[in-house]
Amino acid sequence: MDLNAFSAAQGYAQAKPATEPGATGTTTPSEVIRNAATDFAQTLAQGEATAQAAMTGDADPHALVHALAQTELAVETAITVRDKVVEAYQEILRMPV
Repeated sequence: MDLNAFSAAQGYAQAKPATEPGATGTTTPSEVIRNAATDFAQTLAQGEATAQAAMTGDADPHALVHALAQTELAVETAITVRDKVVEAYQEILRMPV
């Protein structure tokens, strides 16, 4: 089985509840932000743990590559969100009073 197809299937299964009607009405924006920050921290911690295990020879090189790819995706997502927040803040500052 292709690993990319498996990852895509897992991603789809995880994202599917977000598309169901009423799924977003049960959480507040602060909970969404808190959950995203927690997921980000967990992804980084898992990547670090896998990297440490790979350095000692306890982890499969494929697991290390997968963990690094997940960490890179998480960091890129965080940077994109940060850029959008800064851009929105700057747009608010440019509004005439």
